[in-house]
Amino acid sequence: MENPEIIIKLTSDEALVLSDWLEQVQMTDLSRLVGDAAVWAPLHRVAGTLDKSLSGIFAADYAERLEAARSRLRPDLGDSTIDEEGTDT
Repeated sequence: MENPEIIIKLTSDEALVLSDWLEQVQMTDLSRLVGDAAVWAPLHRVAGTLDKSLSGIFAADYAERLEAARSRLRPDLGDSTIDEEGTDT
């Protein structure tokens, strides 16, 4: 029997950056961004799960933590570029 749930693992940096982005998306007019209302339920579920898991989103230094996480996740422009399959180009 197949497991009906999908588990996604993220680093704390990935979770923080994704949580912030999802919050921004939710504050916009989702109907302009998402043509199918069925997509809203999983978006809200992921955002809610991240919010519950990330105690740092309420920290006084949240902006600094977020920027540090973004910096660590951004590719180093001095490195060789990696294509969508993850191989050097």
